[in-house]
Amino acid sequence: MYNRAEEILQFKTLASINAPRITRAIAMIVVAAIILTIAFIFYVPWVQTSYGTGKVIALDPRDRVQNINALVQGRIDKVYVTDGARVKKGDPIMRLIDNDPLLLSRLQAERTQVLADIAATDQVMQTARLDVERTGKLYREGLAARREFEAAQIKVGEFNSKLAQGRAALTRVDVNLNRQSAQVVRAPRDGLIMRLFAGDVATMVKQGDTLASFAPEESERVVELYVDGRDIPLIKPGRRVRLEFEGWPAIQFSGWPSVATGLFDGRVRAIDASASTNGLFRLIIEPSPDRGPWPKEPFVRLGANVSGWVLMDTVSVGFELWRQLNDFPLQYDYESPSDSPDVKSTVENGSLAR
Repeated sequence: MYNRAEEILQFKTLASINAPRITRAIAMIVVAAIILTIAFIFYVPWVQTSYGTGKVIALDPRDRVQNINALVQGRIDKVYVTDGARVKKGDPIMRLIDNDPLLLSRLQAERTQVLADIAATDQVMQTARLDVERTGKLYREGLAARREFEAAQIKVGEFNSKLAQGRAALTRVDVNLNRQSAQVVRAPRDGLIMRLFAGDVATMVKQGDTLASFAPEESERVVELYVDGRDIPLIKPGRRVRLEFEGWPAIQFSGWPSVATGLFDGRVRAIDASASTNGLFRLIIEPSPDRGPWPKEPFVRLGANVSGWVLMDTVSVGFELWRQLNDFPLQYDYESPSDSPDVKSTVENGSLAR
């Protein structure tokens, strides 16, 4: 019997067509790549994320950028600060005066006159009360007519009414004086004057006009992140979030937080109950207490843009590819987000030394 080599030699054309060694090597590499790709797709884990964008804000509304408005109507007399000036609480920013330069002195004179009228009315009323007592005593003894007693009582009522009118006039004068004193606009707290909107001196302003924009210092910063409404039912308070701040160098790998660098950790603090005007839902992200702190100013200022990835459940790479191709929502896990071991282990492995 012929062996196989001898059989092949009988077919000279077949024997002359031998595959090159490089072709066989390439074929083996392709087969190995296919096997590795299949294993990669089915066995390599992938952390699903919900992507969103937003900006840095202050948690307390009083710590956010705010406008300083004119409390009364008047014209600008003096400006004490410039754009970019740092001020302390109570520092004067601008002084307004009324069109009448003598208004303050006239109000003081009017207040003095009202006080004098009140004192005179009070003294006359005391005398009228004594007259009521004397007339009443004489009326009870039959030495005075009832009409005289009633007339004395009427006078006391008239003087009492005049006294109340005088006190009301004094209140009005005091209100006007307080408004004039409020024409010195002062800083509500320590902070930075970002921009002055008022013009030169002698510029007229109305009550409520914006005079300057003011940014308080030492604010507690959080991030407002806007995500797609399809992912909102799966996001709960306590979910981990990876944040990339504008201007801060970072490399992000969505599915592998342990490979990403330059990102900072946050935690979902609150979720809006309704969508915003842009059709997205807002998340409030606070710093994670068990992770490194966020960059401080001036590296990350209020209003800086932020990109964020909310860490969800861990699935295989193949499942994630299938989900992305079919545009399906994220995988839902019935475990509590904060108690999910997959998320916990993945995030802990992804924590980076800052």
